[in-house]
Amino acid sequence: MANPNVQEIIEKQVLTVAKAVEDKIDEEIAALDRLDLDDIEALRERRLQQMKKMAEKRSRWISLGHSEYTEIPSEKDFFSVVKASDRVVCHFYRDNWPCKVMDKHMGILAKQHIETRFVKINAEKSPFLAEKLKILVLPTLALIKNAKVDDYVVGFDELGGTDEFNTEDLEERLAKAQVIFFEGESSLNSSKSSAQTRRSVRQSESHDSSDSD
Repeated sequence: MANPNVQEIIEKQVLTVAKAVEDKIDEEIAALDRLDLDDIEALRERRLQQMKKMAEKRSRWISLGHSEYTEIPSEKDFFSVVKASDRVVCHFYRDNWPCKVMDKHMGILAKQHIETRFVKINAEKSPFLAEKLKILVLPTLALIKNAKVDDYVVGFDELGGTDEFNTEDLEERLAKAQVIFFEGESSLNSSKSSAQTRRSVRQSESHDSSDSD
C-alpha cells in the first residue's frame, strides 16, 4: 500500500498540473474573445500577404524552369542553373537503363516539388564537371543548395538496391537532405512509414545493384 503522504503529494501535483492546463486554455479563450474587427482584419491582411508572397515565389520558380525536368545542354550552363535556384537536384547520367529509371522518378518529383529545380546533364559529355564533383557511378544525383553541392545520391544503394524503387523512396531521401520540402509533417511521416514497409519486404529478396561503370 502506498504511503499516505506520498499519495497526497502525487494528488496535489496532478491537481496543480491540471489547474495550469485549465488556466492556459482559459487564457487562450479570453484572448480570442478580446479580438475585435480590427484584429481580425489584421490577421486577414497578414494571411493575404503570405499568400501573395507564395504566389510570387511560385511565379519566379516557374520562370526559372521549376516544375519541369529539363536537360542542361553543356557544362558552362550548369553554373548559371545552380546559381539561379536555391535548391537543385542534378542527375548525372548516360544513356543506359538505370539512368532512364531515374529519369522517370525525377520527372514526377519535378512536378510535385515546384520549390526545387530538377535537371540532368550527360556525364560523358561533361568531363570537367564529372571530375570536379567526383562523379564515379551513374546515375548520381548531386543535391545542390545555395549553389553548393551538399550531398549525393549514388546509384540505387540508398533506394533499396534495385531499380524497382518507388518515387516515394527517392522523395524521402531528398527530403532528408532538405533539398525538397513537404507541405506538412504528416506527409513526411507517411512517406517514411510506407518506404520502411517496402524496404522490409525488399530485404528478404536479393537484387543486382545499379550500373557502376
